[in-house]
Parts: sequence; structure tokens; C-alpha cells
Amino acid sequence: MRRGSSEDTLDSDLAEGVTALQAIFQRRKLPFELGRSEPAVVESLKKALRIPPRYRAFLLEADPREVESVCPIERVKLLAAAELLEEQRGFALDAAGAARTDHSPDGWRRSWIIIGRSTLLGDPYFFDVAKPDAEGDCPVYTAMSGRDRWEATLCASSFAQFVRILAITMEIAQGYGDAIMDDDDEAAFREALGAKIKPLDPAALRAGHWS
Repeated sequence: MRRGSSEDTLDSDLAEGVTALQAIFQRRKLPFELGRSEPAVVESLKKALRIPPRYRAFLLEADPREVESVCPIERVKLLAAAELLEEQRGFALDAAGAARTDHSPDGWRRSWIIIGRSTLLGDPYFFDVAKPDAEGDCPVYTAMSGRDRWEATLCASSFAQFVRILAITMEIAQGYGDAIMDDDDEAAFREALGAKIKPLDPAALRAGHWS
């Protein structure tokens, strides 16, 4: 895996997160496939969706063709580059088939770009590309489906942090095996997870999605 500062390579923070995620998939013997997107595909996504530079580098170097994190409280499937445009279409139109505005009646915003899904609940995970940071990244949010309005909850302060948090959830889950959790087990899992997330991304922990 190359590292560098140019747009077509993973920077060290994201590379470390991807390496950690890959390692825990291998230890848990779960399906996991990363590939490389064609530059022309990523360029078209840049124009259509305004995806940030760090995420573009991720797709070029580590396109998540089969990546679904597994832990007792959530399962997150990252979308491959080939799935991104199609995934946005269900959120690009309102119930009448008209184009959504920045603040559509159900609260979905045009700056929200879906990059993953909860395979437990169907909830989207998405960037807000209206909030770029100095590293060429954006915060990652989720929102509960099936409600009258979409209410965004912070999951990670950046995509690099999000990848690392997914790896952490799987690392902690490894100690719980496949048994069905009771309430006490889930509380213990969330407490252990919170202790790991706090030094990494305190804002994400305060938002409450993982705790």
C-alpha cells in the first residue's frame, strides 16, 4: 500500500486505518476485498458528488468491493465506487419525483453523500461534503430510517477516523464471540468501545451513536 501526500495515494492516517481494518478481517476470517478504482470512475464521482480528496484516494487505492464490518451493535457495509451513484438516486428525488432542495421536507440535504449502509437497520452512513476539513476529508454521519425527518448524528469527525472506528468495533467484538448478547453484555461492549473511541475521536463519542 503506497503512502504519500498526493491525491492518488493514501495518507498515513487513512492508510493506518485501512491496514487495521484489513488485519481484523483477516484475524476473524471474514470476507474482505479491496480493489482499485479506475481514475476515470473516481473523477466522474468527484464531479457528480463532490467527494473529498481523501475519500477519492481511498477509492483509487482501496475500493471496498466487499467490506462489511461486524459487531454486536452494528454491521456497516461500505459502498464500492461502482455503487455510489446508484445509492444516491433514492435520495435525490422527493416523493413527487421532483429534485430535492438543500433542505427538503424530510430533512435530507444535497450535501449528504451516502458511502455505506447499516445491514442491520438499513440506515445510511454519509458524508456532509459542505463541511470539508484541512486534510481533504469530511465528517461521517448516520440517520435513522423510517422516521418523518432525517436527523444526522455524527459517527466520526472524518472518514479516516470512521475507518479506524470500524476496525475498533470489530476488534472489541472479537472477544464476545457469536453468542446472542443480553442487555448487560451490550452495555459492557458499548463501554469498552467508548473507552477506545474517546482518545481517538471524542466528538464522535459525545454524539452518542456508538455509546
